[in-house]
Amino acid sequence: MSEWIFPPGPTPSVPIRGSPARFPARRILCVGQNYAAHAREMGAERAEPFFFSKPADALVVDGADPVYPGATEDLHHEVELVCAVGPQGIVGWAVGCDLTRRDLQAAAKKAGRPWDAAKGFDMSAPCGALTIGAGPGPDARIALTVDGAARQSGRIGDMVWAPDEILAKARTLWDVRPGDLIFTGTPEGVGPVLPGQTVAATIDGLDPLTFTMRPR
Repeated sequence: MSEWIFPPGPTPSVPIRGSPARFPARRILCVGQNYAAHAREMGAERAEPFFFSKPADALVVDGADPVYPGATEDLHHEVELVCAVGPQGIVGWAVGCDLTRRDLQAAAKKAGRPWDAAKGFDMSAPCGALTIGAGPGPDARIALTVDGAARQSGRIGDMVWAPDEILAKARTLWDVRPGDLIFTGTPEGVGPVLPGQTVAATIDGLDPLTFTMRPR
């Protein structure tokens, strides 16, 4: 039996709707610009899906509120459909929010540098409870409000690349395994969220995600 030089941390996990069981999170893969209108607002056009990642311990679950991160003056919300990968493919679905240090991302893009500090920071991946089984249909609405004001709204069918296509592409790049979560992209309307503001993210048929940004 191995001995550790200090106790390992807990396994990040996501609650499952209607069950005491939990989904053990291995890693988080994220797809960029997977809604055509959002790609346009970010100055891009339709292309092959591209990925970035977040560590599994960036998850914020069970109704917890994330802390507004340091090193940014422009934190943005991005509501996303989250796919949970099991032994036979996608087994569950949730509402997620990809929090982004937009100013750091813009600086990284300009310098041709990685996005890690802009995307993969602590508490950057709020996620609601997983619903096991079939996912939302193409007409399901995806939306986000900040303090009750509408910011993002679209349909799952507006995705450029469907979840099964995203998973197939990811498998050409990684050994995708049970426990992997995939954030599948965000519709247009991304924008800033400030300390003290409340974000409410919804997708038809899934448990909603609500959190308030705590000041640092």
